Amino acid sequence: MRRRAPRPLSVALAGLADQLAPRTTLGDVQRAWPAVVGPVVAKEATPTTEHGGTLTIACRSSVWAQELDLMAPELVERLNAQLGEGRITTLRCVASPPRRWASTES
Repeated sequence: MRRRAPRPLSVALAGLADQLAPRTTLGDVQRAWPAVVGPVVAKEATPTTEHGGTLTIACRSSVWAQELDLMAPELVERLNAQLGEGRITTLRCVASPPRRWASTES
C-alpha cells in the first residue's frame, strides 16, 4: 500500500527529539513543564537547573518569579505527579530571562 502524501516532518522530529533528550531530572522536568504549568506560564518561565531536588526557574520578570514562588507548593506537587517519585522538593524562581527571550522582545 502506497502513501498518498508524505508524513509531516514534525512526527519524525518529535520521535528523534525524545530519543536524544537527556535522561536527567532536569531533562524530564523540561519535557513535562508545558503540560504541567500550561502555555501561558511556559512562555514566561522555563526550568534551567536542578540540583539536589531544587529546581531553578528562570522567569521573564520579577513579577512572574514572585507569582511562581507563591505557586511553588502546587507546582512541586504537580511536577512530581507527572514525573513520578519525589524528585523535586523546592522551586527557586529568579528573574533572569534566558538570552533567547531577549531577542523576542519588541
